[in-house]
Amino acid sequence: MKDMRGIMFMLAFLSLCAGPALRAGESSKPGPYLVGGERHGRSFFPAVDYPETRPLKPGEIDFRHYHKYDEVVSFLRQWEKDYPDIVSLYSVGKSCEGRDIWQITITNKATGKDTDKPAMFLEGNRHSGEVTAAESALYFAWHVLTRYGSDPEITRLVDSSALYVRVKNNPDGAELYLNTAQSNRSTVRPHDSDGDGLLDEDPPDDLDVDGYCRQMRIKVEKGKGEFVVDPEDPTGRLMKRAAEGEGDYLLYSEGLDDDGDGKYNEDGVGGLDLHRNYPENWRPEPGRDRTGRGWTQLGAGAYPLSEPETRSVVLFLLEHPNVSVGQTMDTAVPMHLRPPSTSRSEESMFAEDLAIYRHFDAEGKKITGYPYAGDVYWDYANIGRREWRRMMRGGEDEEEGPAGRPLFGHSPDFGYFYYGAVWYGDELWNGGRVKDYDGDGRITPLEVLSWNDEALGGRGFKDWTKFDHPQLGEVEIGGYNPKFFSQNPPVEFLEEWARNEALFNLLLAKSLPRVKVVSAEAKPVKKSAGVFELACVVVNEGFLPTALRRAERVKIVRPDRVEIGLPQGAALEKGFRPRVEIGRLKGGERKEVRWRFRLAPAPEKAGQGAEAEPVDRRPAETEPPIVEVTISSTRGGVDRKSVTVNR
Repeated sequence: MKDMRGIMFMLAFLSLCAGPALRAGESSKPGPYLVGGERHGRSFFPAVDYPETRPLKPGEIDFRHYHKYDEVVSFLRQWEKDYPDIVSLYSVGKSCEGRDIWQITITNKATGKDTDKPAMFLEGNRHSGEVTAAESALYFAWHVLTRYGSDPEITRLVDSSALYVRVKNNPDGAELYLNTAQSNRSTVRPHDSDGDGLLDEDPPDDLDVDGYCRQMRIKVEKGKGEFVVDPEDPTGRLMKRAAEGEGDYLLYSEGLDDDGDGKYNEDGVGGLDLHRNYPENWRPEPGRDRTGRGWTQLGAGAYPLSEPETRSVVLFLLEHPNVSVGQTMDTAVPMHLRPPSTSRSEESMFAEDLAIYRHFDAEGKKITGYPYAGDVYWDYANIGRREWRRMMRGGEDEEEGPAGRPLFGHSPDFGYFYYGAVWYGDELWNGGRVKDYDGDGRITPLEVLSWNDEALGGRGFKDWTKFDHPQLGEVEIGGYNPKFFSQNPPVEFLEEWARNEALFNLLLAKSLPRVKVVSAEAKPVKKSAGVFELACVVVNEGFLPTALRRAERVKIVRPDRVEIGLPQGAALEKGFRPRVEIGRLKGGERKEVRWRFRLAPAPEKAGQGAEAEPVDRRPAETEPPIVEVTISSTRGGVDRKSVTVNR
């Protein structure tokens, strides 16, 4: 009977999808939203018009709502029109579903090519549901563009640097997230997440049709459950993991067991993780290690850079080695997150590079107020363990000590170990862990709930409501809003989080290396007719060195070099070369380079001497000779200075 009830329920549920098909951005009217790819499960879902995705005023930017793909593209196009001298818009590739992946370059075109300047790369929305990252990337670009010409520091930054901003690197996943009740990790490419040979066969279901897939709880006999109602919560809303033999509730994510394996929603749309698809320390998916004894990584993809979204990032960066700083943002642990991902920092990073990272860790926390900063393998892993114990167990577990946890194919490791840059993968938002009411230094689940009630009037948590489940019988559906509370901030708090992270990223951009020819002067060499010595002083005006030690090690950069360009007929003296490699320049460091060269004899003026005719009247030789000095740095940019040689 339950099987027949399940079939009837499914037919009724699918009938909710009746109406014209909706692809993201085409309409705000509810109807089926279609997902690309061939899968064993559904490829269409009821579309949801979330109030959180509606602008305050169409066509005007605000950070009190989450921007969908088409709205983001419209602003990028408008900025290219409004700021033609400093904005270039272009597609860097196509997503899995064929959407353009748009990126802008912000730089003053009149002061030189972007590739001749130090640069920063900024990316948002790699993970489908972590849409706060896209908002911060968009805020960063908006902040820079609207202050160019009025803010001296930002004006200098845009004049002398290049900022590459990619607001949505995963438009397919973000559109699924912002237009349906579904959530997935990254790309929508069909994936066998549970290893049963089927693709995307068991996605979550919005059973109560409120626009979200929350949680289901079922009351069972004591000892047969894994959870209890948290005794500290008088409202009976919070659940707490129970001691063995004490549990009287089971918890599931909201939905049906579509494939009849006893599990719920274990294989939804997609499943690959763009943040495990980078080439550095990549590992195969579980089941693909033929020995069964090696490390594997869920979501890694078929091979490194198998996904067009990640591939477009890596290829762009390898074609633009002028990038010194990378930032690819996620949610939802408030943390400045950096490499390494497979070892402790001191074990694998150059000490000089690590000191730079730790400087930014500290400065970042001052700007954003994030409580955490550190590496992925140790710091993030242990923060995650503590947070999980607090949320699920209700307190610390003294028996479990700290331990590292590796992540493979991770962007911070690509950014530092492979690409030799300062690279962060910052985590925005805190899942509602905002206020420590009792001042004991930790925020408990009850305090999260209290903040929800105080700041949001309780709307972040849906009270448990009875529902007749076709497979489980009577259940209760409820819990936190998974999209705009747990994973991303409620819209009234969005701008604060987008802004604070953007200001940290602005600090990173202002810290770029920047080479400059400070002085260049040519003087005659005594007792050597026609010979001059040119002394040139160059400096790195930026905070960062022109190359991290790691960048030198992996040869992603060439040594900085200073070059002299002589006028026609001039020649360097023996022992001097036109190009001089000077290694790398630390922040603020100066170096001097000297050359000796001989000029061709100056032509005689008409009427001088018995053999004054014919007189060479070429204009180039009647003007004082000009020598040009150029410093070229892979990541510090290019600068030139012309020197007039007075005979």
